[in-house]
Amino acid sequence: MNPWLSHAAKEMRERINHRYPDRDKRSDGWIGDAKHRAEKSDHNPDKTGCVRAIDIDRDLSRHKSEAYYLADQIRQCAKRDKRIAYVIYNGKIASPIMGWKWRKYRGTNPHESHMHISFTAKGDLDKTPFEIPLLKGEL
Repeated sequence: MNPWLSHAAKEMRERINHRYPDRDKRSDGWIGDAKHRAEKSDHNPDKTGCVRAIDIDRDLSRHKSEAYYLADQIRQCAKRDKRIAYVIYNGKIASPIMGWKWRKYRGTNPHESHMHISFTAKGDLDKTPFEIPLLKGEL
């Protein structure tokens, strides 16, 4: 079975790429490497082949604070959009646990070089644009 990226994840990545066409993509990714495959991760394909996570390099623009701003807008969107499962960035995680408030991330990778966005199965086939002010506009 060939792995495929959730449509919601593709939509998010395409909007980020459109908003930041010259961004650094060195820390981008979606399919798990050997380390990911050894553990439970949304970067690993499920039984249908769907991968429900993307990593987005923090260097979006010359303004280093922009990645945190984007991560926070995604967190705000996730309060309403059930396609987003959680967001990790710069040692913090936001998820439905604690009502989408940022809290300390206790995993082994603090996600300082990139933000991690995981999606729910509701986004597998849903290409609806996300309501994220920073990413609005036609593709």
